[in-house]
Amino acid sequence: MVCTVIIEGREIRAASGANLLWTALDNGFYIPNLCIMRNMKKPPASCRLCFVEVDGISQPVTACTAKVKDGMTVKLESPAITRLRKAAFHLLLSDHRLDCTHCIKNKHCELHDIAHRTGLKLNDKSYRKVGKDLPVDSSHPDFTFDPNKCVLCGRCVWVCSTEGKGVLDFAYRGIKTIVSTFAGMPLAQTACNGCIACAKVCPVGALYVK
Repeated sequence: MVCTVIIEGREIRAASGANLLWTALDNGFYIPNLCIMRNMKKPPASCRLCFVEVDGISQPVTACTAKVKDGMTVKLESPAITRLRKAAFHLLLSDHRLDCTHCIKNKHCELHDIAHRTGLKLNDKSYRKVGKDLPVDSSHPDFTFDPNKCVLCGRCVWVCSTEGKGVLDFAYRGIKTIVSTFAGMPLAQTACNGCIACAKVCPVGALYVK
Protein backbone atom coordinates (compact mmCIF):
# COMPACT_ATOMS: atom_id res chain seq x y z
CA MET A 1 0.00 0.00 0.00
CA VAL A 2 1.31 3.44 -0.94
CA CYS A 3 1.22 6.05 1.81
CA THR A 4 2.28 9.65 2.36
CA VAL A 5 5.12 10.62 4.67
CA ILE A 6 6.22 14.21 5.31
CA ILE A 7 9.98 14.73 5.52
CA GLU A 8 11.16 18.23 6.38
CA GLY A 9 7.81 19.62 5.23
CA ARG A 10 7.83 17.83 1.88
CA GLU A 11 5.27 15.16 1.06
CA ILE A 12 6.75 11.89 -0.14
CA ARG A 13 4.87 8.91 -1.56
CA ALA A 14 6.31 5.60 -0.39
CA ALA A 15 5.33 2.02 0.27
CA SER A 16 3.89 1.51 3.72
CA GLY A 17 6.43 -0.31 5.88
CA ALA A 18 9.37 0.75 3.75
CA ASN A 19 12.65 1.55 5.43
CA LEU A 20 12.64 5.23 6.44
CA LEU A 21 16.36 5.76 5.80
CA TRP A 22 16.23 4.49 2.22
CA THR A 23 13.00 6.37 1.59
CA ALA A 24 14.66 9.62 2.65
CA LEU A 25 17.90 8.99 0.76
CA ASP A 26 16.08 7.91 -2.41
CA ASN A 27 14.12 11.18 -2.36
CA GLY A 28 17.15 13.44 -2.07
CA PHE A 29 17.34 13.87 1.71
CA TYR A 30 20.70 13.26 3.37
CA ILE A 31 20.93 11.26 6.58
CA PRO A 32 24.42 10.14 7.67
CA ASN A 33 24.87 6.38 8.01
CA LEU A 34 27.62 3.77 8.02
CA CYS A 35 26.32 0.37 9.05
CA ILE A 36 23.26 -0.41 6.93
CA MET A 37 23.23 -1.98 3.46
CA ARG A 38 20.32 -2.28 1.04
CA ASN A 39 19.58 -5.97 1.38
CA MET A 40 19.82 -6.22 5.15
CA LYS A 41 16.65 -7.60 6.69
CA LYS A 42 17.57 -6.46 10.20
CA PRO A 43 19.66 -3.26 10.18
CA PRO A 44 22.11 -3.32 13.11
CA ALA A 45 21.82 0.41 13.91
CA SER A 46 25.33 0.15 15.29
CA CYS A 47 26.81 3.42 14.02
CA ARG A 48 24.03 5.51 15.67
CA LEU A 49 24.43 8.28 13.07
CA CYS A 50 21.01 8.22 11.41
CA PHE A 51 18.88 9.66 14.21
CA VAL A 52 15.76 11.57 13.18
CA GLU A 53 12.70 12.87 15.00
CA VAL A 54 9.22 11.50 14.28
CA ASP A 55 6.10 13.33 15.44
CA GLY A 56 4.38 11.41 18.20
CA ILE A 57 7.59 9.74 19.44
CA SER A 58 9.21 11.44 22.41
CA GLN A 59 12.81 10.49 21.62
CA PRO A 60 14.83 10.52 18.36
CA VAL A 61 14.84 7.21 16.51
CA THR A 62 17.30 5.58 14.12
CA ALA A 63 16.01 6.00 10.58
CA CYS A 64 17.48 2.65 9.50
CA THR A 65 15.16 0.76 11.86
CA ALA A 66 12.06 2.96 11.44
CA LYS A 67 9.27 1.97 9.05
CA VAL A 68 7.28 4.37 6.90
CA LYS A 69 3.67 4.91 8.01
CA ASP A 70 0.92 6.96 6.44
CA GLY A 71 0.90 10.48 7.83
CA MET A 72 4.33 10.14 9.45
CA THR A 73 6.09 13.49 9.89
CA VAL A 74 9.88 13.35 10.05
CA LYS A 75 12.40 15.98 11.10
CA LEU A 76 16.03 15.53 10.07
CA GLU A 77 17.66 18.37 11.99
CA SER A 78 17.29 19.57 15.57
CA PRO A 79 19.58 20.32 18.54
CA ALA A 80 18.90 16.83 19.93
CA ILE A 81 19.71 15.13 16.63
CA THR A 82 22.90 17.14 16.22
CA ARG A 83 24.00 16.28 19.74
CA LEU A 84 23.41 12.55 19.24
CA ARG A 85 25.11 12.44 15.86
CA LYS A 86 28.13 14.35 17.14
CA ALA A 87 28.53 11.99 20.08
CA ALA A 88 28.21 8.91 17.85
CA PHE A 89 30.61 10.26 15.22
CA HIS A 90 33.33 11.10 17.70
CA LEU A 91 32.96 7.82 19.53
CA LEU A 92 33.64 6.11 16.19
CA LEU A 93 36.68 8.31 15.65
CA SER A 94 38.00 7.67 19.16
CA ASP A 95 38.72 4.07 18.11
CA HIS A 96 39.78 4.80 14.53
CA ARG A 97 43.40 5.37 13.55
CA LEU A 98 43.16 8.64 11.64
CA ASP A 99 45.98 8.61 9.11
CA CYS A 100 44.32 10.14 6.08
CA THR A 101 47.51 11.09 4.23
CA HIS A 102 48.67 7.49 4.01
CA CYS A 103 45.26 5.86 3.81
CA ILE A 104 44.13 4.02 0.68
CA LYS A 105 40.68 5.59 1.10
CA ASN A 106 41.90 9.18 1.28
CA LYS A 107 39.33 11.44 -0.45
CA HIS A 108 36.98 8.45 -0.81
CA CYS A 109 36.36 7.72 2.87
CA GLU A 110 32.79 7.79 4.14
CA LEU A 111 33.92 9.39 7.41
CA HIS A 112 35.21 12.32 5.34
CA ASP A 113 31.93 12.50 3.45
CA ILE A 114 29.89 12.55 6.67
CA ALA A 115 32.13 15.22 8.17
CA HIS A 116 31.82 17.36 5.04
CA ARG A 117 28.03 17.03 4.82
CA THR A 118 27.28 17.53 8.51
CA GLY A 119 29.96 19.98 9.59
CA LEU A 120 31.36 17.50 12.12
CA LYS A 121 35.12 17.54 12.68
CA LEU A 122 37.46 14.64 12.06
CA ASN A 123 40.08 16.01 14.45
CA ASP A 124 37.76 16.94 17.31
CA LYS A 125 39.45 16.47 20.70
CA SER A 126 36.26 15.97 22.70
CA TYR A 127 36.91 12.26 23.18
CA ARG A 128 40.09 10.57 24.31
CA LYS A 129 41.60 8.21 21.76
CA VAL A 130 41.25 4.59 22.79
CA GLY A 131 42.63 3.13 19.59
CA LYS A 132 44.08 -0.36 19.68
CA ASP A 133 47.54 -1.32 18.43
CA LEU A 134 46.61 -4.44 16.49
CA PRO A 135 48.67 -6.23 13.82
CA VAL A 136 47.77 -5.58 10.20
CA ASP A 137 46.86 -8.79 8.34
CA SER A 138 48.35 -8.72 4.86
CA SER A 139 48.63 -12.51 4.57
CA HIS A 140 45.89 -12.82 1.94
CA PRO A 141 47.06 -12.41 -1.69
CA ASP A 142 44.04 -10.28 -2.67
CA PHE A 143 43.39 -7.84 0.17
CA THR A 144 44.68 -6.42 3.46
CA PHE A 145 42.90 -5.93 6.77
CA ASP A 146 43.97 -3.16 9.14
CA PRO A 147 41.83 -3.53 12.28
CA ASN A 148 43.18 -0.26 13.68
CA LYS A 149 41.10 1.64 11.12
CA CYS A 150 37.95 -0.45 11.59
CA VAL A 151 34.88 1.48 12.81
CA LEU A 152 32.92 -1.71 13.64
CA CYS A 153 30.14 -0.89 11.18
CA GLY A 154 29.69 -4.61 10.52
CA ARG A 155 29.33 -4.34 6.75
CA CYS A 156 32.19 -6.77 6.12
CA VAL A 157 30.75 -9.29 8.60
CA TRP A 158 27.36 -9.15 6.91
CA VAL A 159 28.62 -9.35 3.34
CA CYS A 160 31.08 -12.13 4.21
CA SER A 161 28.21 -14.20 5.56
CA THR A 162 26.05 -13.58 2.48
CA GLU A 163 28.56 -13.57 -0.39
CA GLY A 164 31.68 -15.13 1.05
CA LYS A 165 32.53 -17.94 3.42
CA GLY A 166 31.57 -16.29 6.70
CA VAL A 167 35.16 -16.03 7.93
CA LEU A 168 34.75 -12.57 9.47
CA ASP A 169 32.79 -11.93 12.66
CA PHE A 170 32.80 -9.80 15.78
CA ALA A 171 35.00 -10.95 18.65
CA TYR A 172 35.00 -9.93 22.32
CA ARG A 173 32.66 -7.37 23.86
CA GLY A 174 32.39 -3.74 24.86
CA ILE A 175 35.40 -1.55 24.21
CA LYS A 176 37.43 -4.65 23.28
CA THR A 177 35.17 -5.56 20.35
CA ILE A 178 36.97 -6.16 17.07
CA VAL A 179 36.27 -7.74 13.69
CA SER A 180 38.30 -10.92 13.43
CA THR A 181 38.61 -14.36 11.95
CA PHE A 182 38.05 -17.43 14.13
CA ALA A 183 40.70 -17.44 16.86
CA GLY A 184 42.48 -14.55 15.11
CA MET A 185 43.68 -16.85 12.34
CA PRO A 186 45.51 -15.09 9.46
CA LEU A 187 43.15 -14.55 6.52
CA ALA A 188 45.33 -16.66 4.23
CA GLN A 189 44.76 -19.67 6.51
CA THR A 190 40.97 -19.34 6.55
CA ALA A 191 38.35 -20.61 4.10
CA CYS A 192 38.18 -17.14 2.48
CA ASN A 193 37.33 -17.50 -1.22
CA GLY A 194 38.89 -14.15 -2.22
CA CYS A 195 35.62 -12.59 -3.38
CA ILE A 196 36.85 -9.26 -1.87
CA ALA A 197 33.25 -8.25 -1.17
CA CYS A 198 34.39 -7.18 2.30
CA ALA A 199 36.89 -4.71 0.87
CA LYS A 200 34.31 -3.32 -1.53
CA VAL A 201 31.84 -2.45 1.22
CA CYS A 202 34.32 -1.15 3.81
CA PRO A 203 33.51 2.56 4.33
CA VAL A 204 37.00 3.38 5.58
CA GLY A 205 40.49 2.03 4.90
CA ALA A 206 40.31 -1.03 7.13
CA LEU A 207 39.86 -3.52 4.28
CA TYR A 208 41.34 -2.80 0.89
CA VAL A 209 42.27 -4.62 -2.30
CA LYS A 210 45.98 -5.00 -2.94
